[in-house]
Amino acid sequence: MLLTEMAPPPGAQEVAGLRARARAARRRALVALSASIALLATVQLLADRAPTREQALPLAILSLTVFLAALPALAITQCIWGTRARLVRERERELYAGAPSGRARPLTRLAVAGCWAVTLLLGWTAPRFFRASARYAFADSLSWAVEALAVTSCAAGVLFLLWWARDALGMLARALRSGGSPGDPWDPGRGTRPRGGAALWTGAAVAVAALLGARAHLWEPATGVVYGLLTAALVCGVVTDE
Repeated sequence: MLLTEMAPPPGAQEVAGLRARARAARRRALVALSASIALLATVQLLADRAPTREQALPLAILSLTVFLAALPALAITQCIWGTRARLVRERERELYAGAPSGRARPLTRLAVAGCWAVTLLLGWTAPRFFRASARYAFADSLSWAVEALAVTSCAAGVLFLLWWARDALGMLARALRSGGSPGDPWDPGRGTRPRGGAALWTGAAVAVAALLGARAHLWEPATGVVYGLLTAALVCGVVTDE
């Protein structure tokens, strides 16, 4: 009997559903990450180009608001992503006595940590924009908060690296001991995702990188190009349907 004619084993449909929920959580986390960086870079770039203090002040406030909103948004979406991915791995081990090797997981975690670092670095420049707007007292107070956040972030970064190294070594040891999961040939989610998703995510990444390059003054695009890159980053992320 062909595999397609056989009834799926117990739990196969459940695993397929868990995988779909994990993919949806991953998409939301990546959208929040790319949108946060793109918005921060764009607003700060426009604030740098503001001709007067009066025009720079609203952009400085907007930059700080985006940064303060981005931190909980990134934390929540990535926590949900990690929780759902862990549920998938646990259920796969229960059903198949193994789980996919997940060789790309350490690299993915490093990439996400790098994006966190970029977001924090952009947020730490907020006091400079308020000083440029002649709000010196608020800029000084904000500098104290930024310094405290910087110390906390560095400590969190060290703890992350230690955890990441331990987890990566554990994954390597498990991969050497086991041949991996036999997989789930009945999973309806395999091979059915649109192939355009990778192209859209690549487009979003290129647009975000271009905005970061402009923010770092590696190139000087026109203001219209800046808005176009922001639109491309947001649209490519939002319309991606995995």
